[in-house]
Formats: sequence, C-alpha cells, structure tokens
Amino acid sequence: MIKKFSICVVLAALTVSGFNLGAQEVEEKTAQDVLIDAVGQYNNRNFKEARKILTFIVKSAPDNDAAHYYLGLSNLYLYDLEGAATELKKAVSLDSSNYWYRDRLAYVYQLQGKEELTEQMYEQLLKDFPKKSDLYYDLVDIYLKQNQYDKALATLDEIDTVFGKDEAVATTRYQIYRYQNKPAEAVKALQDYNKDNSSSSILSMLGDYEMSEYKDSLAMSYYDEALELSRSYTPAILGKAEVYRMRRDYDHYFGLMEGFVNNEDIDSQVKAKYLTALLQRGEPRFMMNFRSRIDSLVQGSLEHHPNDSTTLQTAGLYYYSTQRYDQAKEYLQKNAETYPESVSALATYVQMLSYMKDWEKVISQSDKAIEKFPHEIGFYQSKNQAYYFMKDYKNIISTSEQMIKVAPKDTSVTLPAYSTIGDMYHELDNNKMAFKYYDMALAIDHDYTPVLNNYAYYLSMLGRNLKKAYQMSERTVRKEPDNATYLDTFGWILHLQGRDVEAKPQFKHAMLYGGKDSATILLHYAEVLYALKDYDLAVVYWNQAKAKNNGQDKIIDKLVDQRLKSLKSK
Repeated sequence: MIKKFSICVVLAALTVSGFNLGAQEVEEKTAQDVLIDAVGQYNNRNFKEARKILTFIVKSAPDNDAAHYYLGLSNLYLYDLEGAATELKKAVSLDSSNYWYRDRLAYVYQLQGKEELTEQMYEQLLKDFPKKSDLYYDLVDIYLKQNQYDKALATLDEIDTVFGKDEAVATTRYQIYRYQNKPAEAVKALQDYNKDNSSSSILSMLGDYEMSEYKDSLAMSYYDEALELSRSYTPAILGKAEVYRMRRDYDHYFGLMEGFVNNEDIDSQVKAKYLTALLQRGEPRFMMNFRSRIDSLVQGSLEHHPNDSTTLQTAGLYYYSTQRYDQAKEYLQKNAETYPESVSALATYVQMLSYMKDWEKVISQSDKAIEKFPHEIGFYQSKNQAYYFMKDYKNIISTSEQMIKVAPKDTSVTLPAYSTIGDMYHELDNNKMAFKYYDMALAIDHDYTPVLNNYAYYLSMLGRNLKKAYQMSERTVRKEPDNATYLDTFGWILHLQGRDVEAKPQFKHAMLYGGKDSATILLHYAEVLYALKDYDLAVVYWNQAKAKNNGQDKIIDKLVDQRLKSLKSK
C-alpha cells in the first residue's frame, strides 16, 4: 500500500539533505515518486540510500505504513535489528491486515532471539491466514528449536489435514519421534505415509531403520522396493550395499558397487564421498584381500569422471594409502594441473610430494603456488620443510622473512616465523642473530613457549646466563607441565646449576610423557642420576639412550661409551 502525503514538506527535507535534484525535477516529483525512488534504491540493494530517503519520508509523513515497512527492511539488511523492529512494529500498527508486515516483524523477533514473541506472531498469523502453507513450516521450525515436540507434531497434523500428506511432513514427524525416543511411533509415521504415497526416500529411511534394528532381510526388502521406484536412488543403493557387507556377501557387494560407480546418473561427488568413506573405515584385511576389486571401483569412477577434482583426489589418496606412490602422484598432479586455481588441489599435491620426500619438486611446486596465492602461508611452510630436510637453513630464513612480509600483523604467522629464523641462525652457529629474533618474537608474546624453551636451552648449551635461562624455562613448564621437551630443558638447566635433586623429578615426569622416545632426554636423565651417584639406574638410561640413538648422533654414543668405561674403572 503506497499512500500520498504532503509533498512540500518532503521536498523541502530532500533539498536540505543534499539530494541532487534539479529544480524542474523537484517540481515534477510527487510524494509517491519519492517513495518509489526509495523502494528502487532498496531493490538495488543500496540500503543506506534507501534508509536516508525513507527516514525523511516517515518524519514528514509518520502515517505512511509502506515507508515504515521499507525503512524496517533497510535497517534489517544494515544489521540494525532494533531499528528494523521499531519500524516494522509501526507499519503493523498502521495496517495490521498486511501479511508481509507481520511476517517480517516475526522474522526480526526470531533474529533477536525473542522466542515467545516470535511464536505468538506466527500463531496469530496462522489464525488469520490459514491457507499460507509456509506459516505451518515456520511454526514447526520454531517449536523444534524450543524442543516443543508436541506442538510441532500437532502442527504437522494440521498440515496433513489442510494440504494432504506430504513427504517432508512424514520425514519430520519421524525425526521428532526419534528425538523423543519413540521408535514404534517413528517407524509408524513412515509406514503410514508409505501406504498410499510410496517414495524412494521414505522406503530407504524404513530400510535404514530396520538395519539399525539388525533386521537385514526386512531392510533389504525396503531398499529393493525403493530401487524399483528409482534405480539410481543413492541412499537405497548404499543401504543395500551395507546389507551385503554386513553379511560378508562380497560378490554381491562389489557387483552392486561397480554398478554404482559406473552409473552415469549418479553424481561424481556422491561416488567420491562414498569411496573416501570406504577407504577411511576399511579394515586393513578387507582392503588387502579385495584390493583388485577396490581398484576397479576407483578406476570405474575415474573412467566416468576423468577430470572431476574430487574423484582425482580420492584416487590419489587411495593409491598413496596402498603405497603405490607413482599412481598417487599421477592423479594428484593431474588434479593440480587441471584446477590451477584450486588451493586445495595444489596443497594436496604438494603434501603428496612431501610424503614422497621429493624436496626439489616440493619447492618448485610451492613457488608456483605462491605466485598464484601469495597469502596462502601453507605453501611457504611446505618450502621450509623441504629446505630443512635439505639442510638449506639460509633459504628457510629467507622464506620465513617472506612470510612476515605477507602477513606482518598476523601473529599466528609472525611468531612462528621469528622463532624459525632464530632456530636457523642457531643451526648456522650465529647465536647472536638467533637470540635477536627470539627477542623479537617475545616482544610480541612474552609467553610464547617454543621460543622460551629454545632460547633457554641454547643459553644453557653455551653455559651463559643460566639465571635468565632458568626463568624462561620455568615459564614453559608452568604453561605446559606435561611437555617432555620443556621438562628436559628445565631439568637440564637445574643440573647445570648443580640442583640435581630438583632436576630428577622433572626427568621422571618427562619419562611419563614421551621422554623415553628421545635419546637426548634419556642421556640428560642418566647424567643427572650419575651426578646423584645413582650409578645402576644411570647405566640403564645410558644404554636406553644409546639404543634409541641407534648411531645417529656420534656425540651421544661417544659420551655414553666414556661414561660406561669410567664406571668400570671405579
């Protein structure tokens, strides 16, 4: 409803507000035209302009319900819920017979979390507009959000009475009864609908229900009936496949699944999703015994969808999980090359190259990805991983500096980058620069534990400023008391300070949380025990350290041999 109102006041307001209307244009504008202009701005999603015009209109003509309505909608789209509610309430008060005024006001109440008002509004709307089917469904949603299941069920009954039986209603009724833990009523809701209105969806749900009750024969009959109605109905196919799998009837299972992957009417995403789930949950023996048949499923999907991204990725991950790395690389590379604008495809390919330890390729592919996606930090991290295994510490520093330039204000990037740069300078025997970057990281977050731990440990290795090292290390174990690495650093600093009695419980605690997996931690513990003259136990941990080291670190082996030799001479 668009009402005429005093034009002179509105035009004066528009002139004062700075709207660029020429003199002749102003004279030709009617009040209705101004409102139409405002609605045009609203329809073009220029909500701020619409609100500006409508605000002047409602000031000069406060009884114009349409202006209040559109001002309320403009406020809604500008995330001003309070303003939206105020204007829509005014529109409703001026014309309570308008369905849309009341409907939008109820919607705003819902957004505001005013459940009681929302419910009242929709219930009243339903009384006044009993043929509006959307109202019934809106009310059901409201009741369900408030766990008012009985009211929701009563409303569903009304829908059946007014509009006839509906599949969505039967499904919702079934779900409500399941929520209420009323299985008999739930299945009856589906069966009642199915008597006169068979559908593949309802039949498959009945099959799923019977499967949950371990009634596989009854479930199979429902799935078969669903497939008679629609041969490509995926839930029924997969339900039937599950029956075969549960029965260990693998010939029928794979026969059905081969038809599934070769069915052109089934979406490639659905096939890929099922294959992914199969590969993730498949037992090792099943995967090994039926590898050739699983291969045929993967290849069948590829033959029908050779350029589908999800299919290629599923195939790549499948071949990787079965240790056929060349085939895995082939499909993931094709996916990355076919979809060069896909971050996910490129990232998965780079990750595969990392698993294969093809470090040169990791670097080259990461560089290409960074050119396209300079703000995707993961590709910089992949480069750094490759450089680390190549012992190219200078390039790690360079790449980390690039990361900081890309995201200078993102502490989730800058903190680990500064930490990494510090670590690499340490590897390059430049502790002055290492400590400089550690200090830069701690200036951002003085409790950043990776830096505190490394900083403290490297100071202890140098035998310098043990007091500072102690203070930093103590903060790490306060924050993460079960971190074996941090406990090792703290215990070792205590040892260097001659406080072996205090150091021993730190190492005992570390042993409970992964310390036995580190040759260095085992060695440190043995040294503390040796200092405490607990020689027998020290020998145990020296031997464990040497076994865990397995010849990788010559210094550890040499120290252990020296200690064991010295004990024999005592």
